[in-house]
Amino acid sequence: MRIKTIEKQNIVDEVYDQMKTNIVSGSWKPGDKIPSENQLCQMFNVSRVSVRSAIQKLRAIGIIQTRQGQGSFVSQSINDNMVDNFIPKMNLSEKEILDMSEFRETIEFKCIELAVQRADEEDMLQIENALNKMIANKDDYKKYSEADFEFHLAIAKASKNDILFMVMKNTKDVFYHYLEELNRVLGVNEDSLQGHIEQFQALRNKDSARVKANIKQGMDENMLKIRERMGR
Repeated sequence: MRIKTIEKQNIVDEVYDQMKTNIVSGSWKPGDKIPSENQLCQMFNVSRVSVRSAIQKLRAIGIIQTRQGQGSFVSQSINDNMVDNFIPKMNLSEKEILDMSEFRETIEFKCIELAVQRADEEDMLQIENALNKMIANKDDYKKYSEADFEFHLAIAKASKNDILFMVMKNTKDVFYHYLEELNRVLGVNEDSLQGHIEQFQALRNKDSARVKANIKQGMDENMLKIRERMGR
C-alpha cells in the first residue's frame, strides 16, 4: 500500500484520491476493513475532519460502507463499473505508444549497444544517480517520471555519440510525456523499479542484449495492460 503525506491545499480531495487509488489497485479489496480514522490521520498527516470528509465522499458513491462500532470497509458489492469510473484515462493513443516503442527500439537500443562498449565510471554514476532518484520518488509518479527520463538520457549520453544523445535529449517533451502517462495510468510498481535495477546491473555487466530484452518486455507488458483497459 502506498501512502504519502499530504501537503497540498485541497486536502480532502487528496485524501480521497489516495484512498481511491488503494481501492483501484487492489491494496484494499472488497470486504477489507480500511485503517481507522486515527491511523488515516497519521498516515496522511491531516485532521480527522479531512479524513471523515473523504470517507463520506467514498461512502456516498457506494465504495465504502461504515458499520457502527466496527469501522469502515470496502464494499462487498463494489463492481467493475464503479472501479472503471475511478481508473484514469490514458492521454496517449495506441499509435503514439507504438510510435514511441519503435523509436526506442531504433534509437535507444543503439545507444545501449554503444554505452555498453564506451561507458566510463562517471557515466555509470550518472545512470545510478537517476536510478536512485527513481527509487526515492516511487510514491510520486511525476518526480519518478522525471528521474526515469534522466535514467534513459544518461544511457544515451554514455554512448559517446553526440548525435544520438542530441536526438534523445530533443525528444524530452514527447518522451517524458510518454513515461509520465504510463506511470500515471498504470502506476509505479515494484516491477518497474526492478526492471530498471536489472537494466543498470546488465549495463554494469556489459550485457546489451539483456538491457534491451528487459526494456522490450516492459514495453510489451505495458501495451497489454493498456489494451486491456481499452477493452481490446
